[in-house]
Amino acid sequence: MHYLVTEYGIVNLKGLSTWAKCEKIILVAHPDFRDELIRGAEELKIWRRSNKIV
Repeated sequence: MHYLVTEYGIVNLKGLSTWAKCEKIILVAHPDFRDELIRGAEELKIWRRSNKIV
């Protein structure tokens, strides 16, 4: 998949590293689910709080 579109934005995922894809997906997710997605990604060891999302 190259593009992901939600009501919160659009991201191009082509060519990104796993952690960068994760970050972009979380950015366009519904705000109510972002913390849950971050926890899941941390459990899978593909994202950590030092990444750019605030």
